[in-house]
Amino acid sequence: MPRQAVPLAKSYLLLNHGPVTLVSSAHAGQRNVMAAAWAMPLDFDPPKVAVVIDKNTLTAALVNGSGEFVLNVPSRAQADQVLAVGSCSGRDGDKFAALGLTAEVGTQVAAPLVDGCLAWLECRILPEAHHQQTYDLYVAEVLAAWADSKAFSNGRWHFPDAMQRTIHYVAGGEFFSTGEAFAAKKVR
Repeated sequence: MPRQAVPLAKSYLLLNHGPVTLVSSAHAGQRNVMAAAWAMPLDFDPPKVAVVIDKNTLTAALVNGSGEFVLNVPSRAQADQVLAVGSCSGRDGDKFAALGLTAEVGTQVAAPLVDGCLAWLECRILPEAHHQQTYDLYVAEVLAAWADSKAFSNGRWHFPDAMQRTIHYVAGGEFFSTGEAFAAKKVR
């Protein structure tokens, strides 16, 4: 995978079009991955993100224990795996092993970077107990950001083919993939 660093101040560009993400986590010798459609950038400097993680999940337990996670941005080629990780619990076994997912070690966090994704944001949670407990909402600072240079470079997405586009979850196991980019003309 031709992974390149993305400047932290530009890391919001990896999420601002609203793709589904995979939240990977690790703590005390255990790891997990879950699908999350509700993730978004929040700030530039320092860069921050928000993601909803149900408090009853293994991911929440691992994130709370470690204080960190990775937002992985999968491609259309990974849609079946995205649906699968979102449809089962890590409490029933290692989803990585069960689904044939491989990962690399992060540079700033212990949570794994899921191989084959188009982008990765290594994050450390900013503890907000009320928001986490009441709304399942986690706010985190982005410590490192990466993108597959075939799909993202110079601050822009440029998908090489239909299977290497980001995806958006609709409902009931259905997704749509990111369409063609275009520039709007300024209205006076």
